Amino acid sequence: MKVRVWDRGGLGAVRFTELGFGTAPIGGLYRAVSDDEAHATMTRAWDLGVRYFDTAPLYGLGLSEVRLNRVLRDKRREDFVVSSKVGRIMRPPETGKTREGIGKWFEVPNRQGVYDYSYDGVMRSLEFTLERTGLDRIDILYVHDLDVWTHGSRAVMEGYRDQFMAGGYRALIALRDQGVIRAIGGGINEWEQCQWLTERGDFDLFLLAGRYTLLEQEALVSFLPLAVARGIGIVIGGPYNSGILATGARPGAFYNYEVAPQAVMDKVQRIEAVCAAHGARLVDAAFQFPLLHPAVVSMIPGGQGVAEVEANARAAAAAIPAALWADLKAQGLMRADAPVGNLA
Repeated sequence: MKVRVWDRGGLGAVRFTELGFGTAPIGGLYRAVSDDEAHATMTRAWDLGVRYFDTAPLYGLGLSEVRLNRVLRDKRREDFVVSSKVGRIMRPPETGKTREGIGKWFEVPNRQGVYDYSYDGVMRSLEFTLERTGLDRIDILYVHDLDVWTHGSRAVMEGYRDQFMAGGYRALIALRDQGVIRAIGGGINEWEQCQWLTERGDFDLFLLAGRYTLLEQEALVSFLPLAVARGIGIVIGGPYNSGILATGARPGAFYNYEVAPQAVMDKVQRIEAVCAAHGARLVDAAFQFPLLHPAVVSMIPGGQGVAEVEANARAAAAAIPAALWADLKAQGLMRADAPVGNLA
C-alpha cells in the first residue's frame, strides 16, 4: 500500500496510507452489521495494507469506535494512524425520547448525540473516545460537521462555530501543545467552512467530504491553494459522491445521499464514456483523481464489507492514462486548473 507522509514541521511526520478506512459503514450505517462482519472487514483492510483509520463518536453512536478497539488492540501503536472527531457527546436519550438516527443507524447503542463544541465538551469527547477505542492516544482530532449542511441553517452553524472558536478550538490547541494528539483539523462537508477555519486558526489537516471529486472541484477556487500555502494536508472522504461515481449513472444511483438528479446523471454518463474510451473504470478514475492534488494525503471511501474493501484496494492500485484527464478537460468535464500530474 502506498504511503504519503505529512509533516508540517514541529509536530512530527504522520504516515498516511493512500487508502484509508472510514468506519461509518461498519457502525451500522443504512443496514445492520454484526460484530464479526465488522471485524472481518477491518481485518481485511489491515491485511491489504491499510494503516489509517478514521472514526467518530457519531458513527454507530459510539459503536464504530468500540469495533475499532477489537481490531487494533493487538497491533503496535506506532504501526497505524487513527483520527476521531469532537463536537458531539453521546448520551442516553431523555425520558420518553427515542435514540438518534432511526432509519440511518441500525442495531446501535441507545444514544443521542448532543452538540457540544465547548472546551469542556471537546475534553469529554476525547476521554470517551479513548475509552471506546481502548487507545492511549488519538493521532488526529477533527472538529465534526461545522457546516450548514449538518446544522440546517447558517445562523445555527455560526452559533456553534462561535462556540468552537471560543472554547473547543482552544482545547484542541492545548491537547496538541501537550502532545496528547499530534494534529488538529476539521471533518467537514463544505470547503467554504474549511477555508473559514483556516483563515482564523492554526489547523493541520482537514477531512473534506465529497467536495473534491470528479464531479466537484470548486474547492480549487481558493481553499485548496490556501491549504498548499499553509502546508495543510487534506483527507478526502466520499470520493464517489455517495455512490454514483462507483456505480455509474444507473437508475437509482445516489449523489449526496439522495437519488441523483438528471443533470448529475448526464454528467456522470459523459465522464464514464471518456473513461471507457481509455480502457479505464469510472470508479478507478474517481479514486485516483483527488490523489493528484499535492495537498491530498489519503482517501477514505466507505467499506461495509470485505468485498467493498477489496474493491477500494483495486481502485487504489489502478493505473489511469494521463490522456484520460486531458480529454476530460478538453470536453469541459473537469476544471482546467485541476492538478493531473504532468498535465497540471
